[in-house]
Amino acid sequence: MKKGVFITFEGGDGCGKSTQAGLLAAALKKKGHKVVRTREPGGSLFCEHLRKLLLDPEHKVFPLAELMLYEASRAGHTAEVIRPALDKGHIVICERYSDATIAYQGYGRGLNM
Repeated sequence: MKKGVFITFEGGDGCGKSTQAGLLAAALKKKGHKVVRTREPGGSLFCEHLRKLLLDPEHKVFPLAELMLYEASRAGHTAEVIRPALDKGHIVICERYSDATIAYQGYGRGLNM
């Protein structure tokens, strides 16, 4: 069986991650590749619920708790979406992954990562 490929697009809000991920996915599909597009936080039903909670400005979350919620989302997302697609030999294109956590929670929130 063919190995899957995992590609992430990282960057600040509004920099064009979704646009570039969409263009790449379309080009790969046109060449006959099976492509799964996903994002973080999110990607599965449970993780989308966490996304709403994490990105809602009315919810103030202690920085360490925020980090743990992002990691919980990533664990679920990886187990439910990313790993199964890679195991089938698909190309997974993800908007944000662990680099975003280092940037936002590590540098942005000052957490020792």
